[in-house]
Amino acid sequence: MTDAAHPLDAAEAALIDRYWRAANYLSVGQIYLLDNPLLRVPLEAAHIKPRLLGHWGTTPGLNFIYAHLNRVIRARDLDMLYICGPGHGGPGMVANTYLEGSYSEIYPEIAENEAGMKRLFRQFSFPGGIPSHAAPETPGSIHEGGELGYALVHAYGAAFDNPDLVVACVVGDGEAETGPLAASWHGNKFLDPRHDGAVLPILHLNGYKIAGPTIFGRMDDAALRQFFEALGHDPLFVCGDDPLVMHQAMAAAMDQALTAIAAIQAAARAGQAAPAAAPPRWPMIVLRSPKGWTGPKQVDGKRVEGFWRAHQVPIAAARENADHRALLESWMRGYRIEELFDGEGRLLPELRALAPVGGKRMGASLYANGGRRAPLDRPDWRAFEVAVPHPGGAVAEATRAAGAYLAELLRRSEAARNFRVMGPDETASNRLSAVFDVSDRAWMERIEPYDEGLARGGRVMEVLSEHLCQGWLEGYTLTGRHGLFNCYEAFVHIVDSMFNQHAKWLKVSRALDWRRPVPSLTYLLSSHVWRQDHNGFSHQDPGFIDHVVNKKADIVRVYLPPDANCLLRTLDHCLGTHDRINVIVAGKQPAPQWLTAEQAEIHCAAGLGIWHWAGSEQPGEAPDLVLACCGDVPTLETIAAADLLRQHLPDLRVRVVNVVDLMTLQPREEHPHGLTDADFEAIFTRTRPILFAYHGYPWLIHRLTYRRASHANLHVRGFKEEGTTTTPFDMVVRNDLDRYHLAMDAIARVPGLADTAGPARQAFRDALIAHHDYVTTHGEDMPEIRDWSWPYQTAADAGD
Repeated sequence: MTDAAHPLDAAEAALIDRYWRAANYLSVGQIYLLDNPLLRVPLEAAHIKPRLLGHWGTTPGLNFIYAHLNRVIRARDLDMLYICGPGHGGPGMVANTYLEGSYSEIYPEIAENEAGMKRLFRQFSFPGGIPSHAAPETPGSIHEGGELGYALVHAYGAAFDNPDLVVACVVGDGEAETGPLAASWHGNKFLDPRHDGAVLPILHLNGYKIAGPTIFGRMDDAALRQFFEALGHDPLFVCGDDPLVMHQAMAAAMDQALTAIAAIQAAARAGQAAPAAAPPRWPMIVLRSPKGWTGPKQVDGKRVEGFWRAHQVPIAAARENADHRALLESWMRGYRIEELFDGEGRLLPELRALAPVGGKRMGASLYANGGRRAPLDRPDWRAFEVAVPHPGGAVAEATRAAGAYLAELLRRSEAARNFRVMGPDETASNRLSAVFDVSDRAWMERIEPYDEGLARGGRVMEVLSEHLCQGWLEGYTLTGRHGLFNCYEAFVHIVDSMFNQHAKWLKVSRALDWRRPVPSLTYLLSSHVWRQDHNGFSHQDPGFIDHVVNKKADIVRVYLPPDANCLLRTLDHCLGTHDRINVIVAGKQPAPQWLTAEQAEIHCAAGLGIWHWAGSEQPGEAPDLVLACCGDVPTLETIAAADLLRQHLPDLRVRVVNVVDLMTLQPREEHPHGLTDADFEAIFTRTRPILFAYHGYPWLIHRLTYRRASHANLHVRGFKEEGTTTTPFDMVVRNDLDRYHLAMDAIARVPGLADTAGPARQAFRDALIAHHDYVTTHGEDMPEIRDWSWPYQTAADAGD
């Protein structure tokens, strides 16, 4: 007899319990065993791994949840994605995908028999095997969980614009103490039930972290209810340690939660929800169960189950200690293997029937392997070209031009709903305001009559948390959709660690032939170091680039387009790539424009090139000096320095090189975009001094080029931690990156020039003194700086 509070009949409850026991048995075996997977003989030392690695404490709870999700998937024909926040419960994810058959389909050598089970056990946390976390190698996973805090934000990212998907997201109570996870509970304020899927958060309360209690674990149910209701959730509690009672309670909670989700979506999609009403109160489940549930109660007289000692390996000396080994064997036999597997090690048919079939299995979900991808309908970027009659002949805001391109991209993707723009309340500040002509900001909270730019269903996502922007976009792209994360350059550092984890995921997944490609994650960083002069030192940091280039060469790309047309071409290229992380740094302030769209196409495709119009070298003659630049402001100052040298030292042969793709500076052997040594020397020469004006910290250029034969001739100027609230030109002067310092450095670097260029050097020094006096008196840059433009429209004007 069943009812809403006890939805399982005795036979179904018993089957689910056996399935759970099978997953627990496989999980323990992965942590401990090298051999004897079915315990056909008593355990011996040789059967135990020499190094015991893994995490048991969270795993039985994860297995319990997985078993119950299988039931509702079958009963309701759901598309379900399982995100395992306690990713160190990896043995549970592996065990469950093995039980449902998806693991052996991907890895046939891990067959569903005794030999396959032995390989399953042996490979876990073993050299040449698999990691202990729910890594890319784990079917059904888009979230490793090695670093805690990102499970729920990934879940919401996966649910956006996936209307048929339910994302079950297990949040560990230790993970729930992290800052990113604390902010992630607000994802329910951005989930639109008309267009999006649903997220079912399951707070896994087992009470302890590695070595102490958790905050949520010590809060009583009444306090937890108040907390989550205040966040807009409807919490359902499943608490206890008696398996039969807990199976009934979990089945009831899941039925109630999924019925509520279906009702919310049905009402919204039928147009019954008021458009300006408060967001729906989505259900969540709080599972309170013992840490290390079903494991040993005590080891060596010390509490284990229900305590922090269950966190990793509860029985630590099973190989060398006979008593520990006997305790391990008793623990494993307690799952009653004969009720789980047949004589050949296969899961018994009645248990296998509990799992969904085909793509409904969580380990075989298409959503976890590239998603239901629709191609991104990108417009022709040339349609947004900034007209440049001659180099420096136009002034424009680069990111404003990019905003017009992105607006059209949003318009074209409206039907497919497969593109979103993420940003921490800086989309307009970064001059991307054109996107709001197509889509408002996504907003599900109350909308006041005087609000502007807020709407249900908006595809511009703004929340003042870089963690949420990054995590949403990771979940969105990992499930097959496309997007852009725009941010102030200095504050993207907040997601340094999230970037690390995503880069590692892509690096590993690219090597797995069964993993489908996913759209690249692209950053557009603006309000950058050189034009944060009004905000000051706290907003001036270009170091994210240094952090990015530490990662595997084939994963990362870094671009610093010098003008609007180069930005348009670069942005379009990046949004068409997959399995990459692209970083674009571009200014938002009015600035000279150098290249036409046709020239930008050629220049960006090459990654760098000689700007003959800016130099003064003669055809067929080697230059005396190479002025190189990378970044919009360094490019401006380099071109202005070239002008100064033309005026004061007309016989000096100067070559100007602009770099868009930073990775071209590396040798081809180190990065696929790197130049060969021959090509590098053809551009930069082998013997001439190279003065390089760079957007970021100077030593990165040295690091990228240290193997080049001409490295000894390379002198780099960039940001050297001299920042404050000052004028734009004073910022570059403070860091010796201005045109006058560059021109003086040129005089110092060209052999023999210092003896004859004294008057020129004096003129440049006098200009710097005049600059200092002017800005400290007037609070703005000198007119000759503010109003400077490249004075040569043709080669004849330049005297060539």
